[in-house]
Amino acid sequence: LTYREAGVSVEAGEAFVRGIADSIRATRSAHPGKVLDDLTNFAGLFRLGGGFRDPVLVSATDGVGTKLMVAQILGRHGTVGIDLVAMCVNDLLTAGAQPLFFLDYLASGSLEPDMLAPVVEGIAEGCRQAGCVLLGGETAEMPDFYRPGVYDLAGFAVGAVERDELIDGSAVAEGDVLLGLPSSGLHSNGYSLARRIFGDPEEWTADPPEAGLGRPLGEVLLEPTRIYAAAVRALTARPGVHGMAHITGGGLPANLARILPPALQARLRPESWPTLPIFDLMARRGPVEPAEMHRTFNMGLGFVAALDPAAAERAEEALSAAGETVHRVGEVAARPAGEAAVRIEGIEDGG
Repeated sequence: LTYREAGVSVEAGEAFVRGIADSIRATRSAHPGKVLDDLTNFAGLFRLGGGFRDPVLVSATDGVGTKLMVAQILGRHGTVGIDLVAMCVNDLLTAGAQPLFFLDYLASGSLEPDMLAPVVEGIAEGCRQAGCVLLGGETAEMPDFYRPGVYDLAGFAVGAVERDELIDGSAVAEGDVLLGLPSSGLHSNGYSLARRIFGDPEEWTADPPEAGLGRPLGEVLLEPTRIYAAAVRALTARPGVHGMAHITGGGLPANLARILPPALQARLRPESWPTLPIFDLMARRGPVEPAEMHRTFNMGLGFVAALDPAAAERAEEALSAAGETVHRVGEVAARPAGEAAVRIEGIEDGG
């Protein structure tokens, strides 16, 4: 009996790594001269080097969740790698960190290059958008654990920020302006609920006539998560940013609450930013109550920053110059006794 007969091919694994090597090496241009190893080593080596006075390393890990099921059912695997990088890197960015390198974990029942190579190419594309190196990863072949055509992903990102430039929300103050950056759709959260709403995969290849999506539902569901690296560079190039939140699972209420001191409340005006048609469709189809929509989905905002009011206008100009769309979505106020940390106007339960 051989390992191959048990379902694992070492040769196929080595061939797969050779096949994706060019995509991985291409990401090293983000930090020239910082990667010291080759792809055959056991561990990735990254030289922090000069450019930092008192660096703090910032790390984050995440996955893509059941959005992977949509990709696997539709047989479209080229964008979930971008999602993987985005979900990790966007968390780093909230600290004001510069993304340095990324590691991935890809597990499946068998190595199917036609399915898995596009996944890794998507990870490399996400690293390119984020400005970080794909330093290494693990491709695990696990027969009997995963069904044919099924894979799972996990990602790990590391960045750095000067200690005296770290943004952690402690400076958020009453009167701060809240600026919101648009999402591209659901990003990578709430897909268990979305799949319950859109339970028939045959519908995913059609454009529901009442939806106003302008393209098949499956394409909207697989729209990759935005990476906000360029926007955060524009924001943090000048003083005045007090806190930043990546709007992931838990929606606006749970994620904005993370950066607020206990005595303060974020007050949001939903009419101040456009709601994407996919969210309106899900609310109708569910039906899903408005408070539940806001607790589950990003509702059109993928990233929110709290800024000193005196810095808000210049920040908006800088974001616009960087090609970003920005909305003034609310402000920070004193938190009334007994109220939630985040209040969304018109929503009974603010979070």
